[in-house]
Amino acid sequence: MTFPFQIQTPPEHTAVLPDRVDVVVIGGGIIGVMTAWELAKAGSSVVVLEKGRIGAEQSSRNWGWIRNQGRDPSEIPIMQEAAAMWRQMAKDIPEDIGLRQTGVCYLASAPQGVGRFEDWVPFAKDHGLDSQVLSAKQTADLFPDAAIKWAGALWTASDMKAEPWVALPAIARAAVRDGVTIIEGCAVRGLDISGGAVTGVNTEKGRIECAETVLAGGAWSQLLLRRHGLTIPPLAVRATVAATAPLPDVFQGGAVDDRLAFRRRADGGYTLAPEGFHELYIGPDAFRALAGYTKPLLKDPLGTKLLPAAPRGYPDAWGTPRKWDMDSVSPFERMRILNPLANRAKVAKLARDFAATFPKLGEVQIKTAWAGMIDTMPDVVPIVDRAPVDGLTVVTGMCGHGFGIGPAFGRIAARIVRSDDVGYDMHRFRYGRFTDGSKLMLGPNL
Repeated sequence: MTFPFQIQTPPEHTAVLPDRVDVVVIGGGIIGVMTAWELAKAGSSVVVLEKGRIGAEQSSRNWGWIRNQGRDPSEIPIMQEAAAMWRQMAKDIPEDIGLRQTGVCYLASAPQGVGRFEDWVPFAKDHGLDSQVLSAKQTADLFPDAAIKWAGALWTASDMKAEPWVALPAIARAAVRDGVTIIEGCAVRGLDISGGAVTGVNTEKGRIECAETVLAGGAWSQLLLRRHGLTIPPLAVRATVAATAPLPDVFQGGAVDDRLAFRRRADGGYTLAPEGFHELYIGPDAFRALAGYTKPLLKDPLGTKLLPAAPRGYPDAWGTPRKWDMDSVSPFERMRILNPLANRAKVAKLARDFAATFPKLGEVQIKTAWAGMIDTMPDVVPIVDRAPVDGLTVVTGMCGHGFGIGPAFGRIAARIVRSDDVGYDMHRFRYGRFTDGSKLMLGPNL
């Protein structure tokens, strides 16, 4: 069972490394590509450097949800802009990215869960969202083929979905048409910093002069920051996802209860994932950061399985170097694509649970399965801010929620780089919130 993205096919983007650009974007995920696209449209010369392939890591391994529902209140207006950007891209990009408005539903097995939904709905109403709490009967009407009787649900009919491993490559091609240079298979070994400011980027193919750099490296961001004496407290957790063979239609949108999440895909199958389960490899950075995660871990002590060590070459593996010379091979070159194996036991259980939820499906056949490493922060809220080095903007820690909101955070990152008005209160997303004595405020993480 392997990840469906064709990571073994030849690179699509093989431009020549420029000598100089206005901005270098490190990382070819949804955040990096959208940041570069927005910068190019604003008149900046920009290059995206991706050590492996565009969208080959978490940006194409996610559930494919594009949701306002359940987000931290500070994210909701940003997500509303992202939703508008997704709709516009679907019109402008001459490829079908799978964007559909099919709604997102959170299902509660007990009344306590319904109470959590009711606590969040006022945030939705403050921003004019159509989110509503459904009764047990209304929920049953929404899922007439389900054998489970849920106590209620949170339902946002305006939420959407897209096909992750189709959407991002299409977005990247659109960005290139608008002037973005993308180079796959080009790892950044480090920043060139002089007088406390970024003056360039050193890559395996040479140096690029620039005055601004955006780090959007997902699970790899901390490793590059530590190379320069900077640190943030992320954890990279493994999350398993599976894809079924084509099945009868039981629900067109995305839904999740206390056992599994499911989403109808364009190919007629379903994307399945275990709800609330992820695996954390204990490495040097995770060990240092764990104290900051006491609160979220205690909130959900059974949701995280601790594993003693990451496989060789992973960003936080015990043997992965934290220091290296600019003229030597970096950890980013040694592992071009972070491609973790799926948890087979969880995959088998997903098939059984989905079949038990919808008996009309019969035996559920898994076509393929994969896993991704999610970069998460202690408060389940990303960092989108200037770092304490002039010319460096960090956009990371998307906590598994980055696919849907990525276009808007890319636009915000571009505004930060250009010193334009961001348009939002970004205090919640500041770089230094874990070291400035602030009280940790957990996002809703619904």
